[in-house]
Amino acid sequence: MNGLARIREVAARNRNLRFTNRMHHITEEMLREAYCALKRNAASGVDEVTWHEYGDGMEDRIKELHDRVQSGRFRAMPSKRVWIPKPDGRQRPIGIAALEDKIVQQAVVWVLNQIYEVDFLGFSYGFRPERNQHNAPDAIWVGIIQRRVTWVLDADIKSFFDTINHACLIKFLKYRIADLRMLRLIRKWLRAGVSEDGEWSRTEVGTPQGSVISPLFSNIYLHYVLDKWVQSWRTSKASGEVIIVRYADDFVMGFQYRGEAERFLEELKKRFAEYGLEIHGEKTRLIEFGRFVEENRAARGDGKPETFDFLGFTHMCWRTRENNCFTIRRKTITKRFRAKIKEVRKELLRRREEPVPLVGKWLRSVVQGHFHYFAVRGNMKTLEVFRRELNKAWFFALRRRSHKAKTLTSDRMNRLIKTWIPQPKLMHPFPNQMLHVNYSR
Repeated sequence: MNGLARIREVAARNRNLRFTNRMHHITEEMLREAYCALKRNAASGVDEVTWHEYGDGMEDRIKELHDRVQSGRFRAMPSKRVWIPKPDGRQRPIGIAALEDKIVQQAVVWVLNQIYEVDFLGFSYGFRPERNQHNAPDAIWVGIIQRRVTWVLDADIKSFFDTINHACLIKFLKYRIADLRMLRLIRKWLRAGVSEDGEWSRTEVGTPQGSVISPLFSNIYLHYVLDKWVQSWRTSKASGEVIIVRYADDFVMGFQYRGEAERFLEELKKRFAEYGLEIHGEKTRLIEFGRFVEENRAARGDGKPETFDFLGFTHMCWRTRENNCFTIRRKTITKRFRAKIKEVRKELLRRREEPVPLVGKWLRSVVQGHFHYFAVRGNMKTLEVFRRELNKAWFFALRRRSHKAKTLTSDRMNRLIKTWIPQPKLMHPFPNQMLHVNYSR
């Protein structure tokens, strides 16, 4: 993909350049690589074509797909809408694109990323190359500790993916993209609509959450609506420290002064209204949080500082045991912790008749995956409880296999646990060993 590297170089040299004729970068080879990059066991869209089925005669399919894309004959299919449960009991709509839409979207993402990775600001972490979900909590940890932050704005955008304004998105894309064929292709996906239980419905706003290209759309939209505006606001209007960390549509901000935080929030609501977005009133909070908060609240008799949740972790003001210095403790969000245990218990009961090695291998992968994300300093006791609860759930499931299974002893169960269930261990160092906040506001 040497041609893509040249796009990035040109984009970096001229931040105001509008790119023309980008479609020729979408070659048969790129479409083939895009197909191989897709998840093999992902659910199928309205076309009902799986990754493995498309692989039969893949070369001819890719050649024909490339011809349709380049000639403008490619037709986007509606996304299949499914609903998945959220930790709070509600349901989240997910859009599953047809397989060929996924392939072409992945290729378009690779092309556009070369332009927008140059433009996106450093505090944007979601769905970007060489950045992951851990970088954002690490950045907010470092920012609050290194800067004079005493107020935290924990913000939530109401139904963001469902309310993206198509006209605004196209306008933002045109700041950098002048290729009419590329824009026409993107409009096809925006207008394709959704299919639920066989019924098609038009989409006037929004982009399906779960599609390959939606994360890039969300980053482009918020880059212009939020990121650049925040950068300008804290430079021109703020007298104190202001930090921000954004992961897709979730963002947390830190302020030195309460008055500036409140003023920012009011101006943010007006800014969002201009582009069809809305701050979620019940989920957005301004709390006192930071190095000096404990002393300030104690002097006023207000009790312990409040906490905030971000990307799976509850963040708490804390003191180190060694030298009683301020730090931020991160702990698994209680609701998410309980929901995960409940989910695994249910699955263990469903699979209780399967061979023990097969279930043990699955359970080990679940525990390792959970530890890989949540094994940060300050959260190890929670992980020990998580492991203990899953061990008890597995023991309970095994004893329900049959009448004989009730004779399963604790010693036998302990051997199974030692064989299959890993102990928690620290997977992530202190955030300040990974990141450093180097902007003044």
